Amino acid sequence: MATTRIFRQLDAGVDVETITASKSLDVNDSGKTFFVGTDALVVTLPSTVLGLRYKFVNTGADGAAIITISPAAADGINGTITLAATVVELSGTVNKDLINTKATATTGNAVTLLGTGIAGTKAWVVENSTGIWASE
Repeated sequence: MATTRIFRQLDAGVDVETITASKSLDVNDSGKTFFVGTDALVVTLPSTVLGLRYKFVNTGADGAAIITISPAAADGINGTITLAATVVELSGTVNKDLINTKATATTGNAVTLLGTGIAGTKAWVVENSTGIWASE
């Protein structure tokens, strides 16, 4: 039965894009999963819109790729990222990046961000995450 479910999920399709250079996203990218394995690039979010959703997955080798997600200048990223005993509280400080730190990055670290449509400190919220992510 689990196999049937997996095939159904694959049949539904997941819009995946590999990013190999810094990129600015737009509303048409909402719902995509972005594989990022290239070190030191920046992914810039558009201004928040209610319901926009982006997922980022580190596909680089362990300790090899820092991923930086940058909100629009008027927006912040808010939420809690927990990995074992490590808890990172993101306060939503406006114009501060979310970073998958290179030293602790492992293949498969991921974060999904959801737009609230409310500019400012609560513009983007962390829907779920794995790995260690830090605020700029």
